[in-house]
Amino acid sequence: MPHIVFERKELITTPSQKDGVDFEFIAKSYNFTQKTRKTEYRIALKNQGKEFLLSLKPKDENFMIKADKVTRLSPVTLVKNALNAYVSLNNANVLFSNTHNLKLKDESKSEYLKDINYFVDEFNTEKEIQIEIGFGSGRHLLHQAKANPNIQFVGLEIHYPSIEQLLKQLELQNITNVLVVNYDARLFMEFIESNKVGKIFVHFPVPWDKKPHRRIYSNEFVNEALRVLKVTGTLELRTDSRKYFDYCTELLTNLPKGRITIDINKDLAVSSKYEDRWKKQGKNIYDVVLEAQTLDANINLDFNFDFDFEVNFESTIKTIPTKSIIEKNYFIHVEELYIIEDIKNSGLIKLTMGNFDRPVTKYLLVKEGKVFYYQGNPLPTSANIDAHKKLKEILSR
Repeated sequence: MPHIVFERKELITTPSQKDGVDFEFIAKSYNFTQKTRKTEYRIALKNQGKEFLLSLKPKDENFMIKADKVTRLSPVTLVKNALNAYVSLNNANVLFSNTHNLKLKDESKSEYLKDINYFVDEFNTEKEIQIEIGFGSGRHLLHQAKANPNIQFVGLEIHYPSIEQLLKQLELQNITNVLVVNYDARLFMEFIESNKVGKIFVHFPVPWDKKPHRRIYSNEFVNEALRVLKVTGTLELRTDSRKYFDYCTELLTNLPKGRITIDINKDLAVSSKYEDRWKKQGKNIYDVVLEAQTLDANINLDFNFDFDFEVNFESTIKTIPTKSIIEKNYFIHVEELYIIEDIKNSGLIKLTMGNFDRPVTKYLLVKEGKVFYYQGNPLPTSANIDAHKKLKEILSR
């Protein structure tokens, strides 16, 4: 990552501007843990309309400045320009910099690869949707997409080499009805309208025999799947693991209502290389299909993440809980606090919150007593919504 090491000197004054970069404020770390640590700073700025933070901290007897990990963004050239602008404005003696000769990866993005925010804010189709969770090599997803050109497929995968492999094949084969997202499937379905999905494929998920809490299948996942599935839509599990098959079958047969079909060693039109290998070894392949039978009400993702009150930041940093708050469906952990000395009653609160499996780290900006999420609100998942309500309760005391 781009960074600059320079001789220590006084900080720049804010607000100020240099080479098109607007430096808005500087926040100084507050030692709420009572542990000995060196003072760090977060520098807030805007570059080409995008706001983010730079991290400034001691390095030996000097300073090092780089992008703040929480608020980093692309393209990286925005960060490089901001770093160069800071040291130029500061008239600093640069000891090391890789912001001019750093070779960066090609930041071009496939039209088929979508950020999760796309599904929250923009995704809209009149076509039937089908979802494959953990598509691996993509062989099954590619086959389904070619055979069903009028269906909108969504492929979810957390293994990035698999994503790159699929994106390459979509381009080479000119397949245009697949969208790909790098996101946890257990949370993704919260952003899909009710009764819109024809099929959900879960083929050969990791069985997680030693860590069952990490499995895709759970009561919550199945209920979300049933909500998004249209009537007669199906949730289709295919696994070589007898333990996973037994676990899922027990889970599904405890539903209050549903139709379940079970097959052993059913042949599909396409199979993965691993499935071919397992069949040659005489290993059984199990299919468990759950069919949705009821219509569900739509969900509302238009949640208001505002804070409708003002706070006394000086009091807040002394009373805010420093231990993790853990509830059934969410958690909140305050990680760091920063004071903006040049603006009265202002500072930053760095916290991690939301779902245990897909937590989000955000900064709360308190500016003259008013509270906002810096760089935009969290995604409107049920866990983030519950965490936000708890934050309001904590900060309003």
